[in-house]
Amino acid sequence: MQKVTIEKIYKKKGKQPIVCLTAYTKNVAKIADKYCDIILVGDSLGMVLYGMKTTRSVKIETMILHAKAVKDASKKSLVVFDMPYKTYTNKFNAYKNAKKVIKLTKCDAVKLEGGKKISKIVNFLVKKGIPVLGHVGLLPQTSRNFKARGKNFFERKTILKDAISISNSGAFAIIVECVVERLAKEITKNIMIPTIGIGASRYCDGQILVTEDLTGLSDFLPKFVKQYANLNKSIEKCIKNYVKDVRMKRFPFTKNVYK
Repeated sequence: MQKVTIEKIYKKKGKQPIVCLTAYTKNVAKIADKYCDIILVGDSLGMVLYGMKTTRSVKIETMILHAKAVKDASKKSLVVFDMPYKTYTNKFNAYKNAKKVIKLTKCDAVKLEGGKKISKIVNFLVKKGIPVLGHVGLLPQTSRNFKARGKNFFERKTILKDAISISNSGAFAIIVECVVERLAKEITKNIMIPTIGIGASRYCDGQILVTEDLTGLSDFLPKFVKQYANLNKSIEKCIKNYVKDVRMKRFPFTKNVYK
């Protein structure tokens, strides 16, 4: 099992689609690692695991704990740390925080949200030896609504410029979130690095989803998600059977008892 590297991801541009998923825990990471090119320890864990309203309340210390578990369980996939809100407001605190993250978690790269405004920060980190995964389109850390982006000419032009700017700054790949299909196609065509879509059509060089969404563990299902299982129902069935066995004094069974 060969380790996925930054170079291998870069070389997939226009060739083999890149497969990415989120993971916040050891058990999910162990499974995802068998099949994924990239595992993202996303700040979405704030909403998915902790019930926060947005990702803006997620602390870097919380992210580090989860990233350690994910990285320890991952042998093949490239593991990316999602830098939380306000941890990269300028190039100096971005480097300080990213350096700390890499040292403590051993993650392979960090992810930053934003376009032209953060391009100098991205370039600074890359020059310091920290690989960066970009993120344009809908930006959860700063967006006030979660509607698709790029429906008008001005917005499409702005997001395309953002993607080009991040690509030119040295990022090895870029997430394109929740944009209209024609824009995703245009971005993918006009930048040198791979695009990884989430709600951005099959024209991207790869795809990423929140694992809890595709496995049916999330309460809310965005339009761009295909649910491949319904683990909520499976877990509920398990718990109901357990409760029944306990109430009827059938559990623990003989094989579960020490003699």
